[in-house]
Amino acid sequence: MNKIFIRQIIFLNVLLALFIPFTLTAKRTVHIIKSGNLHCNDTIVVYSPDIQGFCCGREICCNGDTGSRAEEGTLPVLFLLHGWGGSWRNWEDNTDLQALCDRFGFRIVCPDGFKDSWYVNKTDWTNMKWREFFWTELWPMIDSEYGLDPHRTFIDGLSMGGHGAMNIFLDRPDLFAGAGSMSGVLDLKYSAGSRELIPPMIGASHIEDPECKAISAIHRLERIREICCEEAVSKVLLVSCGSSDTKFLPASEDFVRKCQEMGLKHIALFSPGKHRWEYWTWVLPFHIEWFSQNISDL
Repeated sequence: MNKIFIRQIIFLNVLLALFIPFTLTAKRTVHIIKSGNLHCNDTIVVYSPDIQGFCCGREICCNGDTGSRAEEGTLPVLFLLHGWGGSWRNWEDNTDLQALCDRFGFRIVCPDGFKDSWYVNKTDWTNMKWREFFWTELWPMIDSEYGLDPHRTFIDGLSMGGHGAMNIFLDRPDLFAGAGSMSGVLDLKYSAGSRELIPPMIGASHIEDPECKAISAIHRLERIREICCEEAVSKVLLVSCGSSDTKFLPASEDFVRKCQEMGLKHIALFSPGKHRWEYWTWVLPFHIEWFSQNISDL
């Protein structure tokens, strides 16, 4: 065997080695939005399921045989938000999102909520308006690229992201099939150091001021009866928190009590765990499993 032929074989093997990782990650797509609402770019990673051979058992997305391929626009979508101090890479750095997509047939969208946006609109026009970004830039982009069906779209998040997920759901309950919170700061009065940071961010002087209560998820629950139809009121909210999460467990407990007082459908999951990634990566599959069982065929 001559040296030229050997070199060719080695070269082809190198190309193959480089190509294989690419094909394995082909379902991961990164989008960048140059946002006027944020005054900066937002990076969004989207994981799509390898749906070859996957069938959810529902006629709307499958042709009935397990070998069929789901239609792209009908896939269920989960917006998944990170916590304080994090970024768009947090979830994929700590758990296998591709495996979860493939297991449940969901598309998972992880935007950048930045270190401390709290997923709200800051009152100073020079600062970011994250909620405005979500509704006028992120949602339309995901809808255009992938398709969003309100009966198959969910939103969830951890800690600061749990607060953001519930708040965004309460903006437009009609556009989601459900919402979840993992260790969410669902009442901003429990936000520890941010008690001093949040008020000036929205033009208030104290965490208990009306302006702060107006953006706190627990106080916005009243909106669900004011702005939407009976169908939206009946949607179940999923609240989970580690029983050893002494800092934020009370926020989730208060939120659940408020749901009970208002007669809202909800699921509360309080199980062993702390305010740690070990808990969030353990509980996330439970959330997605619950979402998958509550996809509407309407």
